[in-house]
Amino acid sequence: MKLDLKLYRGYVNEGQLTVSGHLFQSWAPDKYKLDRRGIRHAFSIFHMFRIEPLVNKEVLLLFKGVKVATRTMEDGYFRFSIPFGQELTSGWHTYQVIYNVTGIGITDTQELLKPFPGKLGIISDIDDTFLISHSNSLFKKLYVMLSKNINKRKPFEDVVQHYKFLSRAGRTGPEGFNSFFYVSSSEWNLYSFIEEFATLHELPKAVIKLKKIKTRLLDFLKSGRGDHDHKFVKIKDIINFYPNLEYVLLGDDSQQDPFIYERVCKLFPLNIRAVYIRQTDRGGHKKVGEALQTMRNMGVATCYFKHSEKAIAHSKKIGLIT
Repeated sequence: MKLDLKLYRGYVNEGQLTVSGHLFQSWAPDKYKLDRRGIRHAFSIFHMFRIEPLVNKEVLLLFKGVKVATRTMEDGYFRFSIPFGQELTSGWHTYQVIYNVTGIGITDTQELLKPFPGKLGIISDIDDTFLISHSNSLFKKLYVMLSKNINKRKPFEDVVQHYKFLSRAGRTGPEGFNSFFYVSSSEWNLYSFIEEFATLHELPKAVIKLKKIKTRLLDFLKSGRGDHDHKFVKIKDIINFYPNLEYVLLGDDSQQDPFIYERVCKLFPLNIRAVYIRQTDRGGHKKVGEALQTMRNMGVATCYFKHSEKAIAHSKKIGLIT
């Protein structure tokens, strides 16, 4: 067993900074190996869920001369949400967190995002939205997760191109990009996998927000399942943090995305520009169509698509991308 201090990408606006992480003992889940195959890959996944949270331990945030301490919660999670009014250039900035134990300092670094000036933000689900995961079939999803390492997992065709278009939507100069947020029902245990997958396939760099960490091996069997309301809460937090942006929401129909996005549109009637839902089975879902119609009635552009080329064509048609 070893000590792991795991940090996640954070974000900042004109008056507040938010970063987070976990502190736990584990079999090094943050050391996921891209080249592991077969049973070694399966054990890598299992080890991501074999952790022991460190509770009520002090961690110290260092960023641009700011030093702030907080303590971990019952699942080893910690979050710094602090006032921050310093001038920052737009883009990604590095922050540092330190945990001191028995006189030895353990340090990790990560990045936080200061969005470029603009009018658009992108919030996307992960599983079966850009990463082929088979979420509507528990056994198939587990089989793929355990049998295919990160080099064998694939995004949907043309999805990367669509996301790259959205990253530059509304921008005419060479500088800047639209901010991306990946919000999923996968657990924090899988953060490294998702981060590496997005990098490998050149998806836009994003703030990633996941579900409460699992601490038992048997919890692996429930990965990505259960209550999805946390996604609504996290999306609501993002929009409240950057209330002057319009958002594009991307998801799929394998779980609850259409209905979560419908709730988001009702709560923020002026903030949602478009909603994209990937169809994961042949027939589609009648209730999904009804939810999308409700959003259209509110003035939100919607697209229910099976292939990303249709989503790209829709984005061009409504003038979202060129």
